[in-house]
Amino acid sequence: MEPNIFNTDKTPSRRDEIVAAARELYETRGLEETTIKDISDKLGVARSLFYHYFKNKDAVTEAVIDDYVNDFLQMVYYWNEDRTQGDVLGALESCIQMLRRGIFDKDQFHNDLATHENARLYLMFLQRSAEGLAKYVTETTVADYERLHDIRINHVYETFYVLIIGMIGFMRRYPDAPDELLKDLIAQTLRLDMDEDYIRQKEEADSGLKP
Repeated sequence: MEPNIFNTDKTPSRRDEIVAAARELYETRGLEETTIKDISDKLGVARSLFYHYFKNKDAVTEAVIDDYVNDFLQMVYYWNEDRTQGDVLGALESCIQMLRRGIFDKDQFHNDLATHENARLYLMFLQRSAEGLAKYVTETTVADYERLHDIRINHVYETFYVLIIGMIGFMRRYPDAPDELLKDLIAQTLRLDMDEDYIRQKEEADSGLKP
């Protein structure tokens, strides 16, 4: 089931073009260094057209954030389509790589979101990402998992919402955290049924850490 939030087949509207121009400028020049005039000039239109679609710069910035959330949802969609049903370990491993790509994109706008001055925007991105991802995963991945395993958590959507916010925050704070730790955090939070290969690999890894 493809998320309704994105539709790559539609023809971009003038509003979409304004958002795309703002996003490109934010990524190259930065949020603070980009003005409404810059966005209008990039499109070759009068500022009055910008104001026809957006009340102010904050409004188009929120639309750019929604565009980033949309990208994140697309990544999850393709991850969900590519994973092998029943392979929990493989799904976890590819999930961690997907999260790393989504969280650590290197551009000026991502850097700007991490600053104290833009904390409100970062929280907006975090909350909207968690809402969209939790809803999509609950309706798709969890439904597939339930056909082969028992769901051993209550409040499934809410658990995924908290997990997503926690994982994004943890990975930003500890970008060098090993994949094994991140997989364990997800598996333990969701109380996943892990296959024998995963248990064996974990035991081997743990034994290798012992003096």
